[in-house]
Amino acid sequence: MREQLRVVLAVARDPMLARIELAYFGFNMAEYATWMAILVYAYAIGGAGTAALFALIQLIPSGLVAPFGAFAGDRFRRDRVLLAAYLIQAVTLAATAVAMYAKAPTPVVLFVATLPSMAFTLTRPVQAVILPSITHAPGDLTAANAVSGLAENVAIFVGPFLGGLLLTRNEPADVFAFFGVVAFAGALLVARLRIEDGAVRPVASGIRDTLNDAFGGFGVLRRERRILLLVLVLASSTVLVGALDILLVAAAIDLLHAGPSWAGYLGSAFGFGGVIGAFATVVLVGRRRLTPALAGSGGLFGIPITAFGFLPFIAAAPILLAVSGAGHSISSMAGQTLLQRAAPEAVLARVFGVLEGVAMWALAIGSVGSGLLVASFGVGPALLVTGLFVPAVLAVSWIKLRALDRDARAPDPEALALLRHIPIFAPMAATSIERVLAELTRFDAPAGQVLIRQGEPGDRFYVVAEGRAEVVRNGVVIAERGPGEYFGEIALLRDVARTATITALTPMRMIAIERSRFLEAVTGHVRSHEHAQAIAAERS
Repeated sequence: MREQLRVVLAVARDPMLARIELAYFGFNMAEYATWMAILVYAYAIGGAGTAALFALIQLIPSGLVAPFGAFAGDRFRRDRVLLAAYLIQAVTLAATAVAMYAKAPTPVVLFVATLPSMAFTLTRPVQAVILPSITHAPGDLTAANAVSGLAENVAIFVGPFLGGLLLTRNEPADVFAFFGVVAFAGALLVARLRIEDGAVRPVASGIRDTLNDAFGGFGVLRRERRILLLVLVLASSTVLVGALDILLVAAAIDLLHAGPSWAGYLGSAFGFGGVIGAFATVVLVGRRRLTPALAGSGGLFGIPITAFGFLPFIAAAPILLAVSGAGHSISSMAGQTLLQRAAPEAVLARVFGVLEGVAMWALAIGSVGSGLLVASFGVGPALLVTGLFVPAVLAVSWIKLRALDRDARAPDPEALALLRHIPIFAPMAATSIERVLAELTRFDAPAGQVLIRQGEPGDRFYVVAEGRAEVVRNGVVIAERGPGEYFGEIALLRDVARTATITALTPMRMIAIERSRFLEAVTGHVRSHEHAQAIAAERS
């Protein structure tokens, strides 16, 4: 908890980062609250079937638009793209509210409400690329990324809760109007950002190349069937999330008879559990086998939904949904970490891009499927069946998932021990170090070999496993490096030429980490960056 507070305070002290993160928090609240509100609107018109149809019609175009959000962030100035995203959200949310207040025909409301759903897909990709453009140090980027994740989890809790309060009048238009103002406030927060043109690399590709870049990850999954299996397992959790969007509205109105506002409160309980689960994921740090955690938390995600069908009581519902939300948060962490280990590094970003796109379609499948179940069998039976979906998928996939877990890249024990004793790496989570371990290079050096030469560009960070090396600066011996010691960090951290020549005095066994991986790892933790800068200053 102390580290989380440290990260939040680091962001709050930077006005530009604070504005971006506050706007992002509002964005996440708006997305979850208005999604719930449109489902309440649709449910009041025609029940679960109509709500599912609304969800499907909104998610299909959103899924098609989603891959191009990142493309816009690469092609145009990111500050302007982010501002445009919030302004489009504000306008489309306000237009939806106006259509609802005016009692416009249902097809008109559905069409207008689909526009903010598509607009929401613009923000996350731009958020992911704009933070490196405005941060000036790895520690700043670490803090910004951490707060972005925390903002999303808290927003899942707060957004639906506020939506529930706004639905007290049974008027979904109130939710769209309120969060239209929130989106406009987000636009004001990011309106004065100034990103240098050089931070964005224009893309001059045609439509065909753009489509290949956006959807090329599907080819990777076609060739790597085990990774495809894991993506589908993760998508099954999103199916259940989509189902809950319908089921919580149906349960609040027809099962608990508590009114539409309780749809927001139930969603808020699920989000609160997600926040608790996000903090609980620290128990997974450093674990080599993640399928037990994935299976256990997957059961924790689904079984309380089934229990809700057996125990349709207003006092039990928030507790069960909070437990389910915690299970979902932990299972997502375990599954995504396993995917990071299993997927080849060269295609990892594309694999996660496909996962993001598949999630939109999975939400649609869950919404439609749960709507059909409610329409056919009622809310209680739909909860019973839906809650068993994720555990069933995990049970069917268990053998192959265990094989994937077993064959995924595992940490090198000796290298891990060496890195853990280096102040730069010691504060990092194991998952961050695992990414470094997956790409480090081992090599032997004979006595007399020059390992780095003063004045040359810096390309690697070195750790000594065995042997000793001599450090010479301007012709003067200034130090020696032995087992467990390291060198090469100054040129990488400060983007300067090598400041000394280091030569092997004895035969050596070495570990080398490439520049990009080293800097990415240092970016992963505030204290790691502080230690690295302190060491570089001491050795300069």
